[in-house]
Amino acid sequence: MSKESIDCKNCESLLEPTFEFCPNCGQKTKEELTVGVLFYNTISNYFAVDARFFKSFIPLMVRPGYLANKFIQGKRLLYLHPAQLYLFISIVFFFLYSFKQKEQINAISAGVNVDEKVREATNSIASEIEKDSVAKAVFLEQMKKNQTALGIKDEDIKALDSIVKTKKPKDNLRFTFGFDEKKVDSLLAIKAPKEDIYKAMGMDESDGTLTRRFYAQMLKIYKNKGGIGNIIRAFYDTVPISMFFLLPIFAFILKLLFFRRGRFAHHLVFTFYFFAYLFTVFSILLLVNLLWDIIPGWVDFLIVLSTFLYLFLAIKRFYGQGWFVSLFKSWVATVTFMVLVLPIAGGLMLVFAFMFY
Repeated sequence: MSKESIDCKNCESLLEPTFEFCPNCGQKTKEELTVGVLFYNTISNYFAVDARFFKSFIPLMVRPGYLANKFIQGKRLLYLHPAQLYLFISIVFFFLYSFKQKEQINAISAGVNVDEKVREATNSIASEIEKDSVAKAVFLEQMKKNQTALGIKDEDIKALDSIVKTKKPKDNLRFTFGFDEKKVDSLLAIKAPKEDIYKAMGMDESDGTLTRRFYAQMLKIYKNKGGIGNIIRAFYDTVPISMFFLLPIFAFILKLLFFRRGRFAHHLVFTFYFFAYLFTVFSILLLVNLLWDIIPGWVDFLIVLSTFLYLFLAIKRFYGQGWFVSLFKSWVATVTFMVLVLPIAGGLMLVFAFMFY
């Protein structure tokens, strides 16, 4: 190294003055930070990832299992990394779904408000019917007392009696939270301690912290009828995070089905690419429906159903087993994940959203 050597500003390695890039870290040796340089680096880095994305996109969509095979064989720089590809596509999907999610939350909140109005109207009608029935009963009693003076026959009195009898609305017409709402309303009106309100809702003194948390959340929903919309929003917010737990579970199912076909990491690579494909299909459907809303429901259903065919072909290519065995194991993996894993995960996510929104 000559005496005129310079230091790399990034890693502080000694460099020859003729070096344009540091051989240790790759940074340029002489580059002033300008706005142009800043945006050039940002755009060039973005399109470097984007170029590999487009190189991976066509095989992902039309050659099931191809990318996973190539990655396992060692081609790990030619195509986008499976986790990176999944992350990129899932971000696009959840961004598009946020518009649909907003519509659904608004519809649910509007439905709750409508239910509340129906409930109030039902209670009002019931009250009026009750008042009207009392007035009619008083009128009938007076008619009976003056039956002789008015010259009214017994048959006429019986007819009037049958007309006056009015049934009260059934209790199941009322929308209820399962506790004495009038009592809770009165406690809220006088700003009673929360413990008293919780007891009125059904909580026992011996109930633990988790149960108390449940009643606290229930009271929050009762006081704020839009709370249900907030729960649904919190539920949706947990979906992207939960996918990082659900993907390894799907990979574990594949590991059980193909126990002697590679390490767990191999099944995880396959899972990342498969779910990247799923989110790509769903993103395209969402985008088309958001922009034009021209795809009939049955077409959406067929496209979603075709993802099972994709899984079958991907498993056949990646694991190299027979057609019937691949079809059977694809079916088992799908049913296990959809019927067993997703409902349990969805229930846990809903409970989490309810308890901590």
